[in-house]
Amino acid sequence: MESWAKRDDMIVHETEPYNAETPGPALAGRTLTPVETFYARNHGPIPDIDPGDWRVELAGLLDRPLTLSLAQLRAGFAHREVIATVQCAGNRRAGLLAVRPIPGETPWGAGAISTARWTGVSLADVLAEAGPRHDAAHVEFTAPDVAADACPPEPFGGSIPLAKAVAGEVILAWAMNDRPLPPLHGGPVRVVVPGYIGARSVKWVTRITVRDRPSGNYFQAVRYRLAPAGADPGEGFPLGPVAINADILTPVDGAVLAAGPVSVSGYAFGGEHRGVARVDVSADEGRTWRQADLDPTPGPWSWRLWRIVLDLPAGAATVTARAWDTAACCQPEYAASLWNPGGYANNAWPRVRVDLR
Repeated sequence: MESWAKRDDMIVHETEPYNAETPGPALAGRTLTPVETFYARNHGPIPDIDPGDWRVELAGLLDRPLTLSLAQLRAGFAHREVIATVQCAGNRRAGLLAVRPIPGETPWGAGAISTARWTGVSLADVLAEAGPRHDAAHVEFTAPDVAADACPPEPFGGSIPLAKAVAGEVILAWAMNDRPLPPLHGGPVRVVVPGYIGARSVKWVTRITVRDRPSGNYFQAVRYRLAPAGADPGEGFPLGPVAINADILTPVDGAVLAAGPVSVSGYAFGGEHRGVARVDVSADEGRTWRQADLDPTPGPWSWRLWRIVLDLPAGAATVTARAWDTAACCQPEYAASLWNPGGYANNAWPRVRVDLR
């Protein structure tokens, strides 16, 4: 089995394609997630692309279509660094699976999320060189990996609104935490769309198409859509910006601990244009709350780690958390109210049960 230079304790859901999440304690206390710890989500085999052979074609509603090599990308545009959290749309799906079955979907826990320093060039600069036409409204990204779970199989892809694409923070990245972008995470070059679900940060991007409507790719038109129970494939709306979310990383669910002071830690992520305002923690099912300490934010597109020490007596306890964003939005209490047939966007209060002795 290919380990892709990952930690031995990664929670591997599938080996081919490789899909693995990070165990909670490995995420705790690290604003930047090491490459060997960063979660991996794939829909097909990992392409083997020589950086010297890589090209990206810009086509569609453009005055000046372009084809660029990695060398041209690096030499022709100002370099940009963005610290951004990438979160799978199915992060915390296990909480929805506990409500009702969701056939065929990966049972992600709370570790399908990670944060890195991405280095590349702003997509806005590249698009300015190509000249979007007046009728342009969306930007589609396409990768060379053929996804067998598409119907019929096709390369992975998706799109974002042009307004987001030219906002400045979206980049074509060739480095991750100051190291060349590894193939598993999209090397030689991937798109990074801060604040959006991970599926829009298309890896190994080889084609960028400017369109007047959203992508018709299977992973935009059918999958990664928020639909009601009983909906047919393709119903609902395509997922983009993520909502406020938080989870508890330590202690783990089911932990047996000494009664007394207990350190609790986790992450909170505000998503698109919304910062994390505060995180509350409860040890009595939400009857009373205490405010956790938040780490400083490294930038507007990053999660914030949090921590608190609770004094817990002997016996069973349930530790709960909830995050608020800067628009006064708070996580909903129960996953049952969020269930959907794709198992996406679970941002209900996390709960960890511990035994104090």
